[in-house]
Amino acid sequence: PRARLRLFRPSLKRASKLKHSSPQPSCRGPEALLLEPAIMAQPAAAPGPPGAPGPDARTGFDDRAFDTKMQAFLTNNQDQFYTDWEESFDSFDQMSLHENLLRGIYAYGFEKPSAIQSKGIVPFTKGLDVIQQAQSGTGKTATFCAGILNNLDYNLNECQALVLAPTRELAQQIEKVMRALGDFLQVKCHACVGGTSVREDARILGAGVQVVVGTPGRVFDMLRRRYLRADNIKMFTLDEADEMLSRGFKDQIYDIFQLLPPKLQVGVFSATLPPEALEITRKFMNKPVRILVKRDELTLEGIKQFYVNVDKEEWKLDTLCDLYETLAITQSVIFANTRRKVDWLTDKMRERDHTVSATHGDMDQNTRDVIMREFRSGSSRVLITTDLLARGIDVQQVSLVINYDLPTQPENYLHRIGRSGRFGRKGVAINFVTKDDERMLQDIQRFYNTVVEELPSNVADLI
Repeated sequence: PRARLRLFRPSLKRASKLKHSSPQPSCRGPEALLLEPAIMAQPAAAPGPPGAPGPDARTGFDDRAFDTKMQAFLTNNQDQFYTDWEESFDSFDQMSLHENLLRGIYAYGFEKPSAIQSKGIVPFTKGLDVIQQAQSGTGKTATFCAGILNNLDYNLNECQALVLAPTRELAQQIEKVMRALGDFLQVKCHACVGGTSVREDARILGAGVQVVVGTPGRVFDMLRRRYLRADNIKMFTLDEADEMLSRGFKDQIYDIFQLLPPKLQVGVFSATLPPEALEITRKFMNKPVRILVKRDELTLEGIKQFYVNVDKEEWKLDTLCDLYETLAITQSVIFANTRRKVDWLTDKMRERDHTVSATHGDMDQNTRDVIMREFRSGSSRVLITTDLLARGIDVQQVSLVINYDLPTQPENYLHRIGRSGRFGRKGVAINFVTKDDERMLQDIQRFYNTVVEELPSNVADLI
């Protein structure tokens, strides 16, 4: 049968199975379960009824026992490592911000602070170390940008704030937000990322900048060569800390931290905060204030989530083309799990006369920049990509995200679907699910305490 028929005549039996089946005990080891402490801080659940999740019959791993153990670990705050920050502000005017910073905030289009901004900007402006957890699309980038911009000495033409991000695209996006919010302050900001000219970086840094945003490798290189002087750096921020503090970046973060002055304000910002990240932050934070959200609040309001049963991998392409022939879509992002799949899917869509563009890590930086510029301007309407784009890339007009492949890790699902419905706009996420993907869809629903419905026949009315 054609995927078209399956798309609009969903299998009720399969849908019922996916929606209502009890989550099975995870067979992943404890080190792979990224459990947010805000959830773990709740009282341990009482033993469930017969048939409730218990030790996995195959691996012996017990979800409930692990949850209880992690709760005890994460609520052990006897040394008062952090304090919870509760104060919030209903407007930017109440935050005692620099007048020209307020002008930049309002010129950028903000009218009222988001939940994370209402709590998160002021402790940063007070010079406190902060751990903040908020999902994509809530304005956490503007939160730390505003805090940094408010605390800079604009008479000093030296680097005073260093922001690290896991990808070049995210670093460049942060720099744009920093420049926009600091427009009336005439802030000097530069992005130090791989794939660009080292000589040009050295020239700009030598001329004097007040904020450097960059990726760990290039920033460490600039510090090591003394092109970037650390003497006056007083603010150090990690964005997307869950990725930054993963094994791939942890050592680089430590190397950079060793080169910074001892008196330093540290900010850690992320959509998800696994226990490992919080434990690592103890090494370089001084009694931070903590602003966390519960995991069941992580799935974005305003984003409708659906899945489509495709049974077989080969049916995905027909299903995708059916969607684009049926729906009037402003802009959309399609995620695939491999660079090869992105290239293959791009070619297949073009063969069927769909106008699409693609970006992934194998492309050189200039090509990726051109593609992103075209997509942001609207001249390209469909972007096919890997998880390279999944963290923090703000494209305002995106109304639809399609997971051609489900992410391999549940926490990446949030970063992907955060591309649509940003700042409260309506958005739709559609997940293609084969038989092999059913377990991952269950894991995602359990991880975020959410239900992903089967795609209805009136999907055109939702976009």
